[in-house]
Amino acid sequence: MADLTITAGNVVPSSTASTLHGTAGAAITAGQAVYLDTTTNTYKLCDADVAASAVCAGIALNGASSGQPITILTDGQITIGGTVVKGTAYYVSLNAGGIGVAGDLGSGDYVSLIGIADSTSTILVKRINTGVTI
Repeated sequence: MADLTITAGNVVPSSTASTLHGTAGAAITAGQAVYLDTTTNTYKLCDADVAASAVCAGIALNGASSGQPITILTDGQITIGGTVVKGTAYYVSLNAGGIGVAGDLGSGDYVSLIGIADSTSTILVKRINTGVTI
């Protein structure tokens, strides 16, 4: 299965979602999974292949170039801007910033849960950064 196909303009947080604000350390598009690079104190794209970048901080709610402000959904419901399967768990992908399913992860990849689809268009974000590899 491939990563979710997300239309950035359709990414919308629920009114009760928790967010944080920071600075982008790379080009980021709304709907991508991001992590905090503690060396630069900026947000960059998650990647399940690398331990540090597999620790998901949340989902970007706006696009930003490096050095620009970014808002990140850390917890709560998000209309993800694409089609998801209700009841399916979604994880940090092998592709930078991508969101995929566990079946796409392989040996040596880090398992970092983003959340579970609670409809065909929304994900309930409840991040669990396990530090566990497959």
